[in-house]
Parts: sequence; structure tokens; C-alpha cells
Amino acid sequence: MSSHNEPIATTANGAAHASAHHEHDVSKDAGLYLRTLLTLLVLTAITVGAAFIQFGSANVVIALTIATIKAILVGLFFMHLAHDKPVNAIIAMGGFIFLGIFLLFVLLDVGTRVNLQPHNMPAMAQPTAPPTTLNPLLVAPPKPLAPAKPTGEGEGEHK
Repeated sequence: MSSHNEPIATTANGAAHASAHHEHDVSKDAGLYLRTLLTLLVLTAITVGAAFIQFGSANVVIALTIATIKAILVGLFFMHLAHDKPVNAIIAMGGFIFLGIFLLFVLLDVGTRVNLQPHNMPAMAQPTAPPTTLNPLLVAPPKPLAPAKPTGEGEGEHK
């Protein structure tokens, strides 16, 4: 454990700087990491369980919400954003906010699309069958080319 009474190291040019080495209490961190791991496993089990239940179009929203919560937990505790400078956490949360905005626009776009089948064409009573000559399974394979005939010596030569 570091204490506040450590001597300040000086560099060759006389500039003073504090020691950048920080020690962590491993027993306290192990409990935090274990709780985070268990929370991530529970959230993963909820994600798998939600995949088997049909919520309609809300399935994607539920899965992305759970994935976002898991990503925030990993960032805060495993990447140490909770104990780092606040600006790093703000930048990370800004990334999640913009990702959410972009996904919202995608979901709005997909949700407003209509079936693009033409409505002004009458329904066909007997649809035209596709030609069988284009189906390689129904057409015999082409015959190989015959070998070229050897040309005789002196053909085409003037005597």
C-alpha cells in the first residue's frame, strides 16, 4: 500500500515528480471482480433466456440493452474506468450514447419501410415457369471438343 509520506523522486535535471506506481488491495479487488463476473454471467443467462421468448421487435432492444449494461460493467471494473480520470469515463459513455443514437436511427428506418411489391400489376393466374435450358441439373453437359486434326507438312507451302 502506498502512503502519503513517500519521498518525492527527483530526475537528473532536478524536476520533482511523485511516484506513479499505485498498489491495489488484491483481496478487495478480488471480491469486486468476482461480483462483477457473477453479474456478467447472470446477464448472459438472461440474454440467452430472452432469446427463446418471442417479444416481437423488442427482442433486439432487449438484447442490446443487456449487452450495453455488460459492456459498461466491463469498462468500469475490468478496464478500471471507475478509478480513472473522469474524462475517460465521459468519453466512453459518449461512445455508448452515440452508438444508441445511431442504432435508434437504424431501427426507425427499418420500422417505417413498407413492402415494395408493385400494387399496380395484376396477379398472374398461371405464373410463367422458368426455362429449363438454364438449369444445369436438367440439361445434358456439353460434349467435349474434338481434337484438332494434324496439319500435313507442305500444306500451304509453295513449291
